[in-house]
Amino acid sequence: MAATEKRIQVSLPVRLRRALRFARTRVREWRMIAKALMSTKHPILVHVIPMRQCNLACTYCNEFDDVSNPVPLEEMKRRLNTLADMGTSIITISGGEPLMHPELDEIIGHIRQRGMIAGMITNGFFLNQERIERLNRAGLEHLQISIDNVMPDEVSKKSLKTLDGRLELLAQCAIFQVNINSVLGSGVKNPEDALKIAHRAVELGFTSTVGIIHDHNGQLRPLGTREQEIFEEIMTLGKRSFSRFNNFQHNVARGREHSWRCRSGSRYLYICEDGLVHWCSQQRGYPAIPLAEYTPEMRQREYFTEKFCAPRCTVSCVQQVGILDNWRDPQTLKPMPMAPPAAQAELVQIGAARSDS
Repeated sequence: MAATEKRIQVSLPVRLRRALRFARTRVREWRMIAKALMSTKHPILVHVIPMRQCNLACTYCNEFDDVSNPVPLEEMKRRLNTLADMGTSIITISGGEPLMHPELDEIIGHIRQRGMIAGMITNGFFLNQERIERLNRAGLEHLQISIDNVMPDEVSKKSLKTLDGRLELLAQCAIFQVNINSVLGSGVKNPEDALKIAHRAVELGFTSTVGIIHDHNGQLRPLGTREQEIFEEIMTLGKRSFSRFNNFQHNVARGREHSWRCRSGSRYLYICEDGLVHWCSQQRGYPAIPLAEYTPEMRQREYFTEKFCAPRCTVSCVQQVGILDNWRDPQTLKPMPMAPPAAQAELVQIGAARSDS
C-alpha cells in the first residue's frame, strides 16, 4: 500500500506527553499486578458496554445491534462507582461501538477520577484529529483496534485500506498506547493480510497482537498450517505489547484444549448495556445478576467455579486475567443454573464471532 511508504512525523510535545502518560500507566499496571497477587477479593479487569449499537455489521460478530440507545451518563457513573468500590483495577470500554456514545469523554474521565486504568476497544471509524485530542484530554490510557483484512469485503469493512489514514493520525497525535489486533481463522479470506496489518502496526509505533476467530460460544477453531506460521511470526513482532501474557494462544492456534482456571465472574467481569454481570461477552446469561446486587459472596463463588467452556476458550482478556491466579485455589464448584433471558432487543448474530480483546 502506498500509505506504508509515508514517514510519520510526531511533534516533540506529543512525544513528551506520550512518554509521560506511558510511564504513569506502566507504574499503575505494576501496582495492579502487585495488588492482584496480594488479594483475590477484587476484580482485575471489567469490560463495560455503554453502547450496544454499532455503525458496522461485521458478519462474524454477535456483540452489536442497530437499534439500542446509549446508556445514560449518570447510570454509567453509578456502575463505574460500584466497580471502583469493589476495588476494580482496569475498565475497558467496549460495544457495539463506544465512540458512538455522546458522552464517552465523560465516561473515560470518570474512570480515571475513580483511580482505575481506562482502556477502549473501537473499530476506529469515528477517529479524527479532534476526537483523538478529546481522548487524550479525557485520560484514555489504552486503545485497541481490530483490523480484519487489507481490503474491505462482505465479511468486514474494518480493513487497512479504510483505516490506515486514521492509524497515521493516531501515530501523530495520540498520547495513549495503541494496539492493533489482526485476526486469523474462519471467515478470513487471506491469512497473509494479518501479517501485513501486524507489520504496519509496528511500523507506526504501535503494539501488535493477533486474535483467533472463535465460534459464537467463544470456542476455538484450529488454524491451518500456513495460518499457524503467520500466527507465530506475528507473535514475535509484538513483544512490546501491554498484553504479552498470551502463551495460551499457542494451544488455541493448534486447536488444543488448555488447562487453566477461568476466574470470570470474579476477577474478570463483563457488564452489558443492561447493567447485568456476565462471565464474558460469549457467555452472556451467566450469572446475569444486576451489578448493584452483585455481592462479594457471589464474586467469591464464581472465583471457585469451574467453567464448562474454559478448556476450549479463545477470549484472550479473560485468559490473561486468569494467569494471575492459575497457580492457586483449585476450582471445586459447578456453575449455577443459567438465568432466564430478560426481554430485550435481539442481538445480531450472523456466523462466527471473534475475540473481543
